[in-house]
Amino acid sequence: MKLYSLSVLYKGATKANLLKAAYDLSSFSFFQRSSVQEFMTFTSALIAERTSVGTRASVKEQEYLCHVYVRNDNLSAVVISDSEYPQRVCFTLLDKVLEEFSRGVDSIDWPSGNPDTISYKGLDIHLSKYQNPREADAMTKVQAELDETKIILHNTMESLLERGEKLDDLVSKSEHLGNQSKAFYKTARKQNSCCEIM
Repeated sequence: MKLYSLSVLYKGATKANLLKAAYDLSSFSFFQRSSVQEFMTFTSALIAERTSVGTRASVKEQEYLCHVYVRNDNLSAVVISDSEYPQRVCFTLLDKVLEEFSRGVDSIDWPSGNPDTISYKGLDIHLSKYQNPREADAMTKVQAELDETKIILHNTMESLLERGEKLDDLVSKSEHLGNQSKAFYKTARKQNSCCEIM
């Protein structure tokens, strides 16, 4: 899972104006990086131009996904990721970036701004932080922990016992179980065994 580009643009009447961008091109060859960066800038602007105001969209191009959010005030953000990166986390990132950007940069500067004149430093930080969606997004982190717990819970009691001991033998040897509990276990075991498929 990887994020490659994070851009903030202003969607004008005819074209999208790049305000600020951050890139992580470490997975590309050194000699390809400038071309890849230009292509990502071009793609981000094109997607922002063609997305309706007030909407979110995802566009797949080969093994990459471009997620865009154009707000009602024409401020937009685009993130380019690989196809494995969770879509929900991308849109959470776009929301957060646009909210921070609109608080930090005056809206008067949006139509005429460019990467050199806009002083917003948050994109590089967010791009780095969100490289691992589990660490950046609390919901994804909780989901990953739940998945791990579910895997542990799928191990049956039989597989947790050591050295091939049978649960039946442990129940009969147990000092902590009363006679009534042992009788209940044996009856339940007999009832359940009639339904097993061989």
